[in-house]
Amino acid sequence: MPVKLTTLAALSSIPADTIIDVRSPTEFTEDHLPGAINLPVLSDAERAEVGTIYAQDSAFRARKIGAALLSANAARHLQGPLADKPGEWQPLVYCWRGGQRSDSFATILDQIGWRVRLVEGGYRSYRTLVVNALYTTPLLHKLCVIEGGTGTAKTRLLEHLREAGAQVIDLEGIAQHRGSLFGGLSQDQPSQKMFESHLATALGHLDPAQTTWIEAESSKIGARLIPPSLWARMCAAPRVELHAPLDARADFLCRAYADLTQDAVTLHRLIDKLRPYHAAETIASWQACGSSGDFATLAARLVSEHYDPRYAKSATRSDTSMRAITLDDLSDATLASAARALTSQTIPA
Repeated sequence: MPVKLTTLAALSSIPADTIIDVRSPTEFTEDHLPGAINLPVLSDAERAEVGTIYAQDSAFRARKIGAALLSANAARHLQGPLADKPGEWQPLVYCWRGGQRSDSFATILDQIGWRVRLVEGGYRSYRTLVVNALYTTPLLHKLCVIEGGTGTAKTRLLEHLREAGAQVIDLEGIAQHRGSLFGGLSQDQPSQKMFESHLATALGHLDPAQTTWIEAESSKIGARLIPPSLWARMCAAPRVELHAPLDARADFLCRAYADLTQDAVTLHRLIDKLRPYHAAETIASWQACGSSGDFATLAARLVSEHYDPRYAKSATRSDTSMRAITLDDLSDATLASAARALTSQTIPA
């Protein structure tokens, strides 16, 4: 029985115990339906082999070899991840376009006696909904953007806003990147499609009529691009700008980037990437701060000599309403108090 996806919100209401993506591991890694598991009926190498035979030799031979490979892989799944599934288990199965891979696997499961449903149009129909939500349709969410120079604890304030009951979109968390040259995390960033899937899911869980807090970013977070519908809404949204003393910002950065203070090689390499923007003597003095373990001075100098001048230039281009908040320090107690104050105020649309 096919399931037609008409909205992203409809995914959560589909009566299925397990969503199964039968595409190859590489396809699954690039993007998949939220909550899906990967039980590939063809591996990456097998899919390439069958495709080559289909294109260069014989469609019949390709289907015959593909069927044999699919049957062997299905047997492994039945003896492995699906071995303990009871008779009342209901899976939802899809492949790229709702074609032979999902149909074949669903037929096997159906013959066993499970009530199997297929996603009409496969992953492609889901991806169309994501693209419509983030590229085609104007975003209706009421956003408020948190501005501020590097080290003003914008992301940490978002966490306190969430704890205070506010709606929040953590772009850097979704992108798995802290948004600057020094912002890479230990894990790889998701693909652009996966980033957009997670973003669309997060937006879908929010009430568009209520204020959603989001951190100011450039249009690119690491290697991931903010989709145009969200970017347009962010550019037009009212803003709250954080200010804090330089020493407080430096102290916060040392805590937030503790991983870099413990990795001298990576820190040296990242500072070296700033050579196109600064004199060799400046780079050398920053490197010396890092080598000697004087991270507070390094953070303060990077903020005052590199990041703040660039932030000042970008801030002058904004024509949206802005209100400033000055914090004496960036402790969790101070940020929590600021979050409570912000959630108690009315933010203009």
